[in-house]
Amino acid sequence: MIRSIKKKIGIFGGSFDPPHKGHLTISKIAIKKFSLDKLYWCITKQNPFKNKTFFSLSKRIKKSKRITTKIKKIRVKYFEDKIKSKSTIDLVKYLNKQNKKTEFILILGSDNLINFHKWKKWKLLAKLIKIVVFSRKDYDVKARKSAITKKVKNVIFIKNKPINISSTQVRKKLS
Repeated sequence: MIRSIKKKIGIFGGSFDPPHKGHLTISKIAIKKFSLDKLYWCITKQNPFKNKTFFSLSKRIKKSKRITTKIKKIRVKYFEDKIKSKSTIDLVKYLNKQNKKTEFILILGSDNLINFHKWKKWKLLAKLIKIVVFSRKDYDVKARKSAITKKVKNVIFIKNKPINISSTQVRKKLS
């Protein structure tokens, strides 16, 4: 009997407003460290924790495709219209249903882990998917003490060199 080998796909979601070399650095590390077959940059129309975006959705998708063009394993995706939701839990359920022989890994920065307990159905989400947390300057200590780390076992912290760039900083330079 031939055993099927599961594919591994990373999910790196966010507004990517705009995408930058920090996103790319994390992506490259994740692809290598977890032997990912693919990494989806799942762009959201609107981050539920932010008021508005700087760039339009179409510009963010174009910029993301441009910045990732040399990394063949990265796929820029927009799922919200297809799944009729902007919630990560709905995306993970959809992807699991569509790809039964695939293991998905959720990739976050430590800044996002701090508010993870505010995400829709976060406990279920944490059961459905392995969560990989990358170091972000000034957020790691708080992230390690966050609500999720006390209640969830499958959170993996990555000790990467701190990435000192953010979309917020890039937007400030552009303003």
